[in-house]
Amino acid sequence: MSYKTIKYEIRDEIAIVTFNRPEQRNAFDLTMRAELADIIAEIREDLSLKAAIITGSGGAFCAGGDLKSLSGGKPTAQGGRKRIQALHVWLPELVNLELPVIAAVDGPAFGAGFNLALAADFVLASTRARFCAVFGRIGLVPDAGGFFLLPRIVGLQRAKDLVLSARSIGAEEARDMSIVYEIHEPDVLLERAIEFAGRFRNASREAVGMAKNILNNSFSQDQKTVGELESYAQGIALQSEYHQQAVARFLGKEPLLFNWDELAKKGSNDA
Repeated sequence: MSYKTIKYEIRDEIAIVTFNRPEQRNAFDLTMRAELADIIAEIREDLSLKAAIITGSGGAFCAGGDLKSLSGGKPTAQGGRKRIQALHVWLPELVNLELPVIAAVDGPAFGAGFNLALAADFVLASTRARFCAVFGRIGLVPDAGGFFLLPRIVGLQRAKDLVLSARSIGAEEARDMSIVYEIHEPDVLLERAIEFAGRFRNASREAVGMAKNILNNSFSQDQKTVGELESYAQGIALQSEYHQQAVARFLGKEPLLFNWDELAKKGSNDA
């Protein structure tokens, strides 16, 4: 299926989602929102995929909401509320996709773009990436999941710093705040993201998905509930073909298919 504002491709079991409005710095308009919702549903249902990458074209990740496209007519409080409620129909699906999601951020990730990056499991940034909860500059509050995602990643005080000041931060400061996982030069960022995502190619999609699901819920559940989730997930994982084959490889003194240390070493040697 073709899209107007997003390029979607699958490369060696990795989904690559590219915001593709470079003239507008990939500003997030209503068409892009609808197309992203469709693509997230596609990724969720495609069990052949092992990871997903979200990135932007033309030296920008996403400059935030497209104010021009969203400002038609006189806004009403109820209309604005409905528009944001519509985001939260599909946004939890992105956050909770049961496979690793990597955001490859080059240039600005502002406003909604910042929060879409936060929705990923890992953020790989270029040296020229900048992040900003820009909403306060125009008298708005964060949307696209910012209130939920940001404090869970950086802590409450730093979340207040970024939201109330609406200041921008570079890749180094974002890494210090645990927003960014790795920093790369712009010309190799996507290549590094594909290599990083590819490390999951031989992992168990079921085990990774269940582990991510439980981790995402661990902040809002008590210890007993998390323990129950753990027991159910492990019961399923123990019966999986992947686990049985991994045990056989281990007992046969064969290398395991999924070994992050070895894969990371190989990736760094390829750089």
